[in-house]
Amino acid sequence: MKTAEFLDALDREGRLLAAAADEAGTDAEVPTCPGWRVRDLLEHTGLVHEWAAAFVADAIASPRPLGDPPKLDGAELVAWYRDAHRRLVRTLADAPADVECWTFLPTPQSPPSALAFWTRRQAHETAVHRVDAESARGGDPTAIGAGFAVDGIDELLRGFHALPRSRVRTPEPRVLRVRATDAAEADEAVWTVRLSDGPPVTDRGARGTADAELSGPADQLYLALWNRAPMPEAAGDASLAALWRETSAIG
Repeated sequence: MKTAEFLDALDREGRLLAAAADEAGTDAEVPTCPGWRVRDLLEHTGLVHEWAAAFVADAIASPRPLGDPPKLDGAELVAWYRDAHRRLVRTLADAPADVECWTFLPTPQSPPSALAFWTRRQAHETAVHRVDAESARGGDPTAIGAGFAVDGIDELLRGFHALPRSRVRTPEPRVLRVRATDAAEADEAVWTVRLSDGPPVTDRGARGTADAELSGPADQLYLALWNRAPMPEAAGDASLAALWRETSAIG
């Protein structure tokens, strides 16, 4: 996907998140995030939006913590979130393509682009939390496109879970296959995840034999891997699917 497509997705997903949060009310429980209410979801996502926008707008070259949540609730908190989201979208849209700032995952294009990284990361951050807001509202969730879902699976497996902090580990080497069954480019929607006592190592494609395979439509697989939905299908060693559920949360 191109950066402009991620920006469109970010714009759409944030608007949907705000609408669902407004409908649910800030005191509503978030079933996909046990222990959270909608106010927690709005505060977290809005602060992440502000945090990300600052790196790009001010060309910040090193990491910094999130800010403090606003002392708001109800309609005022929803309005604050909408404003944070709008400012993020505007910041990314107006930023120069060659902006240099801190990032923390591989970028989705070559040569590396900080703008591409932050636009992609915030699009997926917002999509997952939009699903959370819609779970609080109730009713059918908004669909996620297969291409966007495949990209998000790739970011999760080859980005987040390549970092040293990934807790998805096994005492002995094991191999987990992940397969999106409805992607337009089938060969590009399969991942081989090599597990060990270190961070997982993931390659695109079906390489060698696997001890277990997680598969299903891309949108469902995306949400399942982010622990927002049940796994569509798990074949082989069931303990690896359980390991994913128990240890893959991104903190």
